[in-house]
Amino acid sequence: MSSTILRAAVCALPACLLLPASHLRAEEVMAPVVVTATRFADPDPRIPANISVITRDDIRTTPALNLPDLLATRAGVNVSPMYGPLGIDATVDIGGFGVTATSNTLILVDGQRLNPIDSANLIWAALPLESIERIEIMRGSGTVLYGDRATSGVINIITDKSGKPRASATATVGSYGYRGLDASVATGNEHAYFNLFARYADSDGYRRNNWQNQQAASGRAGLKLERGEVFTDYAVYKEASGLPGALTQPQFQANPRNASTLFDNQWKEGYRLRPGITYALTDTVTVEGEIASEHQDVKSTFVDYGGASNRVRDTLAFTPRLRWSHGLGSLASVTVAGLDHYDGTVSATNRGSANQWAHQTSTAYYLQNVTNLTQQLSLTMGGRSQSMSQSANQAEFGLQSAMAGRSNRTRNAYDIGLAYAQDAWRVYGKTGTTFRFANIDELFGNPFGTTPFFAGNIHPQHGTIQEVGGSLKLGAWSTKLSFSRLDLTDEIGYDPSNYTNTNFKPTRRDSANFELEWKASDRWNNRFTYTYLDATFRSGANAGKTVPLAPRDQATLQSTWKGGAWGTYSLAARYVGNRRLDGDFANQQSWLAGYFTADLQGSWTVQKVTLTAKLLNALDKKYSPYAYFQAYDSTINYYPADGRTAYVSARYDF
Repeated sequence: MSSTILRAAVCALPACLLLPASHLRAEEVMAPVVVTATRFADPDPRIPANISVITRDDIRTTPALNLPDLLATRAGVNVSPMYGPLGIDATVDIGGFGVTATSNTLILVDGQRLNPIDSANLIWAALPLESIERIEIMRGSGTVLYGDRATSGVINIITDKSGKPRASATATVGSYGYRGLDASVATGNEHAYFNLFARYADSDGYRRNNWQNQQAASGRAGLKLERGEVFTDYAVYKEASGLPGALTQPQFQANPRNASTLFDNQWKEGYRLRPGITYALTDTVTVEGEIASEHQDVKSTFVDYGGASNRVRDTLAFTPRLRWSHGLGSLASVTVAGLDHYDGTVSATNRGSANQWAHQTSTAYYLQNVTNLTQQLSLTMGGRSQSMSQSANQAEFGLQSAMAGRSNRTRNAYDIGLAYAQDAWRVYGKTGTTFRFANIDELFGNPFGTTPFFAGNIHPQHGTIQEVGGSLKLGAWSTKLSFSRLDLTDEIGYDPSNYTNTNFKPTRRDSANFELEWKASDRWNNRFTYTYLDATFRSGANAGKTVPLAPRDQATLQSTWKGGAWGTYSLAARYVGNRRLDGDFANQQSWLAGYFTADLQGSWTVQKVTLTAKLLNALDKKYSPYAYFQAYDSTINYYPADGRTAYVSARYDF
């Protein structure tokens, strides 16, 4: 049924685009402020990139309970929720990288990376939806500006920096014992500002041993200067959850709410602190920079095999940059130059396995120039050089000997692109290179064997990317379309046959991303997205085979009607096509079935009170966003998603 709906929607698109011209009028394309394209907050209508923006209004009208689910409503973004409504350990993937998505899709908060230096999942707890001003999604490589881990795209979460005095509180209850409380407060004037967002949420969970708890506070304080500001971003969080584990195929079919591990759990706590400055030295030169410190402590207990782990990670970052509007003869020209320095350590004290330590230092220099060759045509060129020093150590344990190793790598990247813009349309083309280094966890080879080794022979992943695209706005209709080809050599991934990470044979990802928005009236807005992805191995024993966990088709449909005193109503439908199981490189196992879900939301405001009701997975679909094939016992193991759930919240604006 879901595939029929998808085909019907795709077939209807040409008819929508061929509406009689008499019903359309050209409108000037507004130049939104976009940070991701230059690392400065500039109007950017001509950068050669496919960038979508999720606005604050989109956030409030989308029936999503957490940030990953919100991101899943946009073209090319695939989300794999693991443990329920709080988004704990959810993976956000652009480009079909599956389990290595966190190492290939870069997530930023106000330009500062969230991706850890190891293989750990992101902590979404300190990013309540209420704290977000907008989200910028840039598909295609962002390696030149952002470096390692931006292989397939960049998602930049821009937080609310307004000092307008306000305060709010929201209480939520829902299915399976869900209860939450969100609060915000802000104040400021022409000299300084301050805001704080606090969150508490707790749930018994859809599955057995699927309980979850989150506590977080985040915000920003700033002092305004005559030509800039100094500020401090801060966040502190604590989250915990049960780990119900994967279900075999018979278990999943019989009862997806069951668990394979009834007592495993994890506890995470940490903080982020980022003081910074932005200052205009002259009318043409602006400098910005931050020093960011992050600490995280993760305690995990695995009762089934008597194991436990206490993992501590500390990261320090220094990221100054300069923007110079200098001109190039009679041509307008702007250059951005910067330094990214990161230093991180991870230590793991384990029970049931060897203790481990690792350290990583990364230093990069980058340069980007945008020159307007004519009033409509702009040329963008950029380059980056990044050096990575890594060391890893593992203690002696049982029959395992101790292990130690060190590696030093340097990679370079470039991109060049042209963009041509008229009032109501634009086109662009770009080409460039990309890379990523092995993360710290990928350096530990054969951890379950008797001869552990330092996997320093893993080469940096590198490749080329070509992209063309454009946008068009005609009256109430607007659309974006892009095509890209990403060829990777030495793609880094896990090889279950020898329990270690390795370099794969060359891979290729051909993709197309389409977005269509129709503002039918001031009250009714509709958005349709479709992504096609062909991810295959180019050579080797699996030549022509599909890369695991890369969906061929993805589509979303959102519709929002604002009825004033009658309330606001939203529908968000999502389709994800069949995928190959994680670990099934030879494509010999059954497909991981695709799924179609529909979420509903209604909200009603009376003076200072807003009531909101959400019905998620309204059709109560039984599906698994992630599953893997285990070769040694030939089993397929599933992580079930939540069934139908309902939530009601009440918000009061003081």
